[in-house]
Amino acid sequence: QLQLVESGGGLVQPGGSLRLSCAASGFTLNYYAIGWFRQAPGKEREGVSYISSNSRSTAYADSVKGRFTISRDNGKNTVYLQMNNLKPEDTAVYYCAAEPLGTGDLVEGHYEYWGQGTQVTVSS
Repeated sequence: QLQLVESGGGLVQPGGSLRLSCAASGFTLNYYAIGWFRQAPGKEREGVSYISSNSRSTAYADSVKGRFTISRDNGKNTVYLQMNNLKPEDTAVYYCAAEPLGTGDLVEGHYEYWGQGTQVTVSS
């Protein structure tokens, strides 16, 4: 069974950091671009960041540039999202997704496999 599992979410104070992980089971992530998306209460899901299969291409939403960093360890079949200087507006359920072309973008419809999400809450 092909599955993506996110972990690392939680409650953090403004200015704090979290590292999200996206692990794959049942398939290898090596040939997929991985995107991170998030959905805040009452809002549509939005793209946060992606990394291409060969790690040569990454991109970030304007709202997280300079604060979030995406990386991957193909040996561990895992992609990470390091989130620093978190703000209350970063509160959302964060999802990772796999895009089979390997190039990556922030278009939801291009992603084939999705995880169940992990909650990130930024609050004092």
